[in-house]
Amino acid sequence: MVKFLDLKAINEQYQVEIIDAMNSVLNSGWYIKGSAVSSFENNFAKYCGTKHCIGVANGLDALILIFRALIIQGKLQEGDEVIVPANTYIASILALTENKLEPILVEPDPVTFNLSLEGIRSKITSKTKAVLSVHLYGQLAEDVSQYCKEHNLLLIEDAAQAHGAKNKEGQKAGSFGMAAGFSFYPGKNLGALGDAGAVTTNDKDLALLIQQLGNYGSEKKYHNSLQGLNSRLDEMQAAILDVKLKYLDQEITKRRETAQYYQQHIQNPKINLPKWDPEVKDHVFHLYVIRCQKRDQLQQYLSDKGIQTVIHYPIPPHKQEAYSEWNQLLFPLTEQLHDEVLSLPLSPLIAHQDLVKICDQVNNF
Repeated sequence: MVKFLDLKAINEQYQVEIIDAMNSVLNSGWYIKGSAVSSFENNFAKYCGTKHCIGVANGLDALILIFRALIIQGKLQEGDEVIVPANTYIASILALTENKLEPILVEPDPVTFNLSLEGIRSKITSKTKAVLSVHLYGQLAEDVSQYCKEHNLLLIEDAAQAHGAKNKEGQKAGSFGMAAGFSFYPGKNLGALGDAGAVTTNDKDLALLIQQLGNYGSEKKYHNSLQGLNSRLDEMQAAILDVKLKYLDQEITKRRETAQYYQQHIQNPKINLPKWDPEVKDHVFHLYVIRCQKRDQLQQYLSDKGIQTVIHYPIPPHKQEAYSEWNQLLFPLTEQLHDEVLSLPLSPLIAHQDLVKICDQVNNF
């Protein structure tokens, strides 16, 4: 069986360093908001090219805390409209509705599947106050920062899948807008050994507020000036992430090489391949996603041949039971994508013979 993703093998590469880092935390006797978290926050901020990084419990909390902080600062208020791509993972939407903001769903760019300037223009109204740009599958969405500035819109990035993606000028995901939310879920390119997340920003006041909100709304122990929540990156996960961060760029290079192999060797008229420029490093290939009108048959065929694949994602947010009030909305492109997308195995450790097998079987379908 060709596994979709072998996390055990990925983490075994760094096992000695990870165990040393875990032992360091264990022996420190300090397990919450200690030196390991501070070290990772500093290193990840530097990596992303931002002034601040705040470790939180997971990627969803990262987005929730960003919007909650912006409301407290008076930059947003409940009921404001926030433009977001309709084909995103549901966490993007949950972060908005949790803060009683109004998600305005827009169709994605048909080539990259990401939010586009055209999409924003199609739905902007006098009630639009922010844009949540999602770097889906690891590819940077169109840079709409200048447009947002010109129209007095806050730009927030959902960079949960895009650690290390950068534009031609070298600017990385997490540094384009007011703030960005990252996930370090184990399967991400930079994955912890459990749930973990972070916010990056260049705004000092926003960073301090998010840090306070994630710590029960407390600046000083037992003094709670805000109604916060418990969302903190713990020392053990921070120490593990600090180890793995050192190797992130070399793993991204291997992911791009795998993607390029797929691009060159999958030749089946039934299959649509992702569009990207290998000379530009705006795609870190958290996922390599193809499209096929007979997606379910293709997935079963590959499974029968011993190849694991995953659908990211089978049901768009507006068709979920959780948002039943949206179920009658029509987003034809988004719905088509969710019916056709299929993620092929992709890992920095994938064997050449497995790539050959995958391409041969996709071509034989």
